[in-house]
Amino acid sequence: MTFSAFGGYRQNREQAQARVQDVDDPNQAYLNMEPHWGLIETIVQGTYEIRSKHRKYLPQEEREADSSYDVRLARSVLSPYFIRLERMLGGMITRKPVQLNDTPDAIREQLFDVDLSGNDLNIWTYEMSRKLLRYGHVGVLVDAPALESEDGRPYWVTYTPRDIIGWRTEKKDGKDVLTQLRLVERVLVEDGLYGTKEVTQVRVLTPGNFEIHRKGKNGKYTVEAQGTTSLDQIPFAVAYANKVGYLESRPPMSDIAELNLKHYQIQSDYDNMLHISAVPMLAIFGMPPSSEEISAGPGEAFAMPAEASMSYIEPGGSSFDAQQKRIDQLASQINELGLAAILGQKIAAETASSKAIDRSQSDATMLVVAQQVQDLIDNCLTFHAQYLGVEGGSCYVNRDFVASRLEPQEIGSLLQLYTAGTISKETLLTMLSQGEVLPDEFDVEEELAATEGALLDPSPVEVAEEPAEIEE
Repeated sequence: MTFSAFGGYRQNREQAQARVQDVDDPNQAYLNMEPHWGLIETIVQGTYEIRSKHRKYLPQEEREADSSYDVRLARSVLSPYFIRLERMLGGMITRKPVQLNDTPDAIREQLFDVDLSGNDLNIWTYEMSRKLLRYGHVGVLVDAPALESEDGRPYWVTYTPRDIIGWRTEKKDGKDVLTQLRLVERVLVEDGLYGTKEVTQVRVLTPGNFEIHRKGKNGKYTVEAQGTTSLDQIPFAVAYANKVGYLESRPPMSDIAELNLKHYQIQSDYDNMLHISAVPMLAIFGMPPSSEEISAGPGEAFAMPAEASMSYIEPGGSSFDAQQKRIDQLASQINELGLAAILGQKIAAETASSKAIDRSQSDATMLVVAQQVQDLIDNCLTFHAQYLGVEGGSCYVNRDFVASRLEPQEIGSLLQLYTAGTISKETLLTMLSQGEVLPDEFDVEEELAATEGALLDPSPVEVAEEPAEIEE
């Protein structure tokens, strides 16, 4: 069986047309985005997943035997460039903890387990940011079932575009407002006395109402549960990394995924050539063909005619260097795309000053992502507070993606400005905190309150004088 790469490419380019009739039917925007996810989702899952797709991502050569292809496929390994870059960029956003401003203690305490899965706000933000960079946008539902019970409380659930299959909006004050939202969920239910199984359900949300449609054994969906919510809107917040339209985006790292695939294919060819050429082939000249099979080994000898000769044939390997250079070039391109195209920043290494990040590029993807993540968390805090009937507060998400600790001379200059009365104590402490001189958990407001109370500069303690010695 042969595989036509061109035919497969042409078929993948066909535009799917949406026919939304059932609750699980995706809309047109979903179908427009879906072709961009397949390669990325495969690469994220690593070598075993890309091997399972075999000829889709590692084409079989013309006249290559199936057995030879299977051996080559089993030796092919996917280098984890994409997933490592995704982790690095997600970690840059949470390099410093998310700062909460004017957030009530009731909400702060619940954010230590923001998703009811044991993840605090910073870990949750890291995982959510990775999905945002992977797909192009994510949505977060702030749900609060059974608030009337003692254990009921709001929690945050992240949905990728793969799970957001349909929506309706209407314009209110010039802004798109959700009037219906369909989310695909996979939940575990009891199966028999001891087992569990995964079932698919679709959550349908409208302002103030919800429905749960669960898939049965016959493949049909039926309403499993329904009810009302205490909010008059759908508590769903969205963040974009590469926006195309409302709840529609494209993966910002798709080019890196394509380069990672190309690296996988060329590396497979290179390793296969090295394997074949590693064992020279024995060639015999001037010997008549024989029906007997000839074998060679350290404990064997040949009886040959006087005019016959034999020698080993091995490739010159002149093409190996070119392939190795191409592999190195692809690895370099992936790194450059990650640091330059994604970060939008250039880091040089000639001098200490050239190592600083150029923060003037406010349109860099990572800066946009950080702002989008901050807006999403602010909206989630608002929904969370509305459930509890309190004020929501706001947050600040890190934008210092690379360590930028203040130099000693810079600290000295700040102290001189403070001593001269040019800047206030609050400005000094804020700049020292942002310059990573003070620890991440340092609270400027608490420190100011403590110093104003003279807790750090207590009055000198009066020491009682020792009684004078009486001379006898």
